Amino acid sequence: MEVLKQRILQEGVVLSDQVLKLDALLNHQVDPILTMEMGREFAGRFADAGVTRVVTVESSGIAVAFATALEMKVPLVFARRKKTLLADPDALCERVPSFTKGIVTDIMLSRQYISPDDKVLFIDDIIANGDAARGLIKIIQRSGAELVGLGVVVEKCFQAGARTIREQGIRLESLVRITSLEDGKVVFGE
Repeated sequence: MEVLKQRILQEGVVLSDQVLKLDALLNHQVDPILTMEMGREFAGRFADAGVTRVVTVESSGIAVAFATALEMKVPLVFARRKKTLLADPDALCERVPSFTKGIVTDIMLSRQYISPDDKVLFIDDIIANGDAARGLIKIIQRSGAELVGLGVVVEKCFQAGARTIREQGIRLESLVRITSLEDGKVVFGE
């Protein structure tokens, strides 16, 4: 997506050779027009997969996952990172480290919103090491639902996350692939 690449170059902030801050686009502020374009792109790429439900992890993936679910006319379910008083005691749960936050959290998905009859499309904002993605994939697999693929807005190719997901035989589609952040410059791959 050329428009996304241009916005990353204009508004992304390279914090180190490992970290790209995209608060102006994905993680703090959301551009609704760009987000809907990304949702249409994912919906188009997975149009033939028979998706019955879109899932994501709160919170940065929610906007793009919502746009995708809206385009596909299916429900969106997001895995929570914090347990609440109203949380389903029988929720599917997985403990995952967060690369950007530097902490370990539990992600939880209520069994009432995912079933063995579902064909699930997982949408996320960025894949780096892939810990959260692998955690949600485990939850989806334990639910009995079929994971038809993973769509990520930004794939950081120089970190192992996307590669390890693909090695599991999971279809992974990226809107933008970044091969390097060295010397403070974003370098895109094909």
